[in-house]
Order: sequence, then C-alpha cells, then structure tokens
Amino acid sequence: MTGAEQDKPIFRRLALIGIGLIGSSIARGARAKGLVGEIVISTRRAETLARARELGLGDAYEADPAKAVEGADCVIVSVPVGASGVVAAAIADHLAPGAIISDVGSVKADVVRQMAPHLPAHARFVPAHPVAGTEHSGPDAGFAELFENKWCIVTPPEGADADAVETLVAFWKALGSKVETMTPEHHDMVLAITSHIPHLIAYNIVGTAADLETVTESEVIKFSAGGFRDFTRIAASDPTMWRDVFLHNREAVLEMLGRFIEDLFVLQRAVRFGDGETLFDHFTRTRKIRREILDIGQDTAAPDFGRSPKKD
Repeated sequence: MTGAEQDKPIFRRLALIGIGLIGSSIARGARAKGLVGEIVISTRRAETLARARELGLGDAYEADPAKAVEGADCVIVSVPVGASGVVAAAIADHLAPGAIISDVGSVKADVVRQMAPHLPAHARFVPAHPVAGTEHSGPDAGFAELFENKWCIVTPPEGADADAVETLVAFWKALGSKVETMTPEHHDMVLAITSHIPHLIAYNIVGTAADLETVTESEVIKFSAGGFRDFTRIAASDPTMWRDVFLHNREAVLEMLGRFIEDLFVLQRAVRFGDGETLFDHFTRTRKIRREILDIGQDTAAPDFGRSPKKD
C-alpha cells in the first residue's frame, strides 16, 4: 500500500458488533487515524449502546446488528466467542457484496466453525485476534493506543480472499499493530500456552488463596507480593469472555494443560526431595525467556511490570 493510499480511509463504512474494550478501542483508534469514513455501532444491551452514543464512539447506532451491517464494507464482530455463530446468522442476509467480515476472538478454529456456515459466498471472511487488552471491560475502557506495538494475528481460513486479507492486515497495521498470519488451528495452540493456560492458572491460584482456611483474606490482600498482584490483575478479566475461551478452545487447552501438569509434577518432586540442581536449571531456563521478551519490546523491566493502570 502506497503512502498516498494510506491517506485515504481504508474502509468507507465500518460496522462494529459489540462495543466493549476491544470494539471501543477499534472505534477510537480508527477515528483518530482517519482509517474509516463512518462507524456504525451495534450491541445487544440498550444501556451499553446508549453509553457508546454518549461517548461519541460512532456515527450511527443500531440495536439490531442486521441493520448495522447494511452497506458496510467491513464488519468486525467483538462479542464473546460463544456468540459468534448467532451473530453471523443474524447478519448474513444483510451483508453487502464483497464486505470483509472479521472478529477479534481469542479462539479462532471454533469461531470459523461457528461463523463460516452462515456467511454468504459474496462475503469475505477473515478472522483476526488482536493480542491486546486490559482487565477492564465496557465501552469506557477503550483507548486509541491499545493496539500500539501489540501483535494482531490474522487467521484466514482455507480459500480466503487474498485482497481481503491484505486489506485487513493493512487496517491492523494502521491501528499500530504488528501483524502475523497463521492458520486458525495453529493460532489456538499458540494462544493456549501463551494466554489461555496463564489465565486458567491465575484464576485458580487467586481462588486457592481465597479458599485458604489458615490464611485470612485480609492477609492475602495485605501481604500480596508482585507475583500474586499480577495474578489478580489477570484474574480480574471478563469472566464471560474467558468462560467462552476455555469452552471453545477445549482441545488445545487440555493438551497444553496436560503438558503443564507433567512439568509441575517434576518441580513438585524436586521440592519434595531437595533437588536444588533441577530447580536452579529450570529457573535459569525460564529466566532466559523473560529476558527475550524484554529484548523484543513486549514488556519493560519497570517495577509496575511495564503497565499503566489502563494498559496491559
């Protein structure tokens, strides 16, 4: 794409179905960077739609997603992954010829299975996953810089339109993202270990702390060290979204969880039998991973884990 083309909107009319953290951040970022001519917002809750209107996130607001997508050359679905198929069925007959249909779900293969059967042949389906977020949710939580220097994984299904893929990649790059393309199935395996399992562990360890009888809740809160505080940040994420992630990426999560449990047994045995060499070797290897994350700019060594109160 040439510099002259980047000065023009990438999409004439963008329809956002769902306006939580990710949807509202897309709206803010696309508006700030002049990437779209018009934004239409739809969400099922009347109070959320009213709040989006108060915030001025769009140019038009529709409770009915079918009306929202009419005439749109791009539709981005930003709902819990379990609702993807229902949304696709609702909008299918109202999509403009050649419209690009995408999403932002943390699971890709199951989203393809849910949405693809409903979409007409003239629609161009290109799922995506911006790997960005915070523990906050709702239209107020969004901010235009959310995607800056974060990865967006584009996962075109077999036979996807190449021009549509290129256009969507250009859109996410213009929002500030670094973009990688992979199959939906490979995405789900990668995210199972880098995102889904860490969230499952966070939810579990915070729940374990809350259930302890020998340590009071006030002590857990008062003496929380950095590691536990970071777990609580992760465990504060939207429960509906994460329920759907685990239900709809079940196979990859179970495979990676099995590997994790096997490795945990090795550490348990090392602690039990005083095997300091095994512990030291393991900690040295994992420390190297942290340094590599810092080296590629995915985090900083700042005491607050490199995060402001709003940013991930």
